[in-house]
Amino acid sequence: MSNRQKSLLVAIFLIAVILRFIPGPRTIDDAYITYRYARNILAGNGFVYNPGEHVLGTTTPLYTILLAILGLFLGGITAPFPQIALVLNALADGITCVFLVKLGKSLGFAWAGWGSALVWAVAPYSVTFAIGGLETSLFVLLLVATTWLYLQKMYPLAAFTASFSFLTRPDSLIFLGPLALDFLWLKVKENQGWFISLIKNHSVQKSSLTFGLPIAVWLTFATLYFGDPFPHSIAAKTVAYRLPENAALIRLIQHFATPFMEQDTLGIHWIWVGLFLYPFLSLLGIRRAIIANSRAWPFIVYPWLYFTTFAIANPLIFRWYLTPPLPAYILSIFIGLESMLLHSFSKFHFFNYKKINRIFSFVLIIGFPLIFSIKNWTLQPDHGLNHPAPKMAWYQLELLYRESANILAPEIMKNQQPVLLAAGDVGVLGYYTNAVILDTVGLNSPQSIKYYPLDPTYYSTNYAVPPDLILDTRPDYVVIMEVYGRNGLLKSKVFQENYSLIKIIPTDIYDSQGMLIFKRLK
Repeated sequence: MSNRQKSLLVAIFLIAVILRFIPGPRTIDDAYITYRYARNILAGNGFVYNPGEHVLGTTTPLYTILLAILGLFLGGITAPFPQIALVLNALADGITCVFLVKLGKSLGFAWAGWGSALVWAVAPYSVTFAIGGLETSLFVLLLVATTWLYLQKMYPLAAFTASFSFLTRPDSLIFLGPLALDFLWLKVKENQGWFISLIKNHSVQKSSLTFGLPIAVWLTFATLYFGDPFPHSIAAKTVAYRLPENAALIRLIQHFATPFMEQDTLGIHWIWVGLFLYPFLSLLGIRRAIIANSRAWPFIVYPWLYFTTFAIANPLIFRWYLTPPLPAYILSIFIGLESMLLHSFSKFHFFNYKKINRIFSFVLIIGFPLIFSIKNWTLQPDHGLNHPAPKMAWYQLELLYRESANILAPEIMKNQQPVLLAAGDVGVLGYYTNAVILDTVGLNSPQSIKYYPLDPTYYSTNYAVPPDLILDTRPDYVVIMEVYGRNGLLKSKVFQENYSLIKIIPTDIYDSQGMLIFKRLK
């Protein structure tokens, strides 16, 4: 790599980091759940959301532990976790950009690598969840780094980062399964044998140890500590949310048709163009990448494996679920486009086709996608911090919960006994009130699960509150969007007799008639 290229690589890294510092933290509710786990670890309460309740309500143990370690040196239980997460995520995305450049070069498609890195540096789906405080940036970095290490034949180190990706998010198995199969098949061909030769192979032994040891340590701890190695929140989501059939499939199709959010520039009808254009370029790029290096296939086909898995499972697709497949998807699109340009211009020898190819590569692989991504930024967001930020970095609901927390925190602190607060979105409230939280969806409160599946008539939207859950557990406070209780809890006469509405915070989010704060009558 030339000095100019090295300088450009450093510049892209800095652009990625700076573009996450500029908006500042616009923290998403789920991130506060992780922060509360980290803070409880530092407070000596253990790996818990509510002290004394050993429930694994987070799907990202590695990120939680990493935040706790950083928090230990940056204030302890008073550590500013939103700011810590922002710095950590900004650095992770910057390093991801570096690896994307390296991946493109190693596959023989340098323009695709540079284009992917630049787009990832500014992409709303990348920036939004970095400043949103989620583990997404770390997860994506581990996937991309694992791939590059694997292509460089650094198998034990790749296995180590692969194990960390699993401990960051369990759905990494969509990528790790094919990667493990490719590695084992590679070793079988090298040793011309199967089971015995694999067991004796030093590389397999070392890679298995570096991959399996961190995971085994965590699974053993989780089983002994929580009684179950799997996050409780995964089971809760399968029964608490109601979705139309194929809802996830439709959302994923829309997403894969607009990887650069072009609809904001070219209009909603562009989806029909992207629906055919990008899968075609991606499949072409997959083919060219595999020809260049057959060991790249687990990463380059990962977006489509991810698409298929989530479409079949049909979970509620939160916005951050759409980010992990994007780097590989964008890279495959750019490889497909670059290979088409190389093939097309190489046929014309009566002019400097290499120079023309460079111009078209810059415009099509870097220019337009970069412009489309930048167009989704706004200089003055209509809520929260008044700093330039992606338009999709929406956290107005979190601001309302913060207002609710500010109202309740003084009352809760005056109580000598623990205060039980019930809510459907529990991140902000749990982090800023320190109350004992009853999660009405059940992600952090196993006792809620027995009230599901809920009568469909109670749903105006997801997060509908089971009336019997509130009446049986009798929380001291209930904080809900009006739409969560519209068809059920708010119609209960018993609830009305036992709870007083102390505050309505105006909002029409989710077509709700305000955020409601109730207090149990003595």
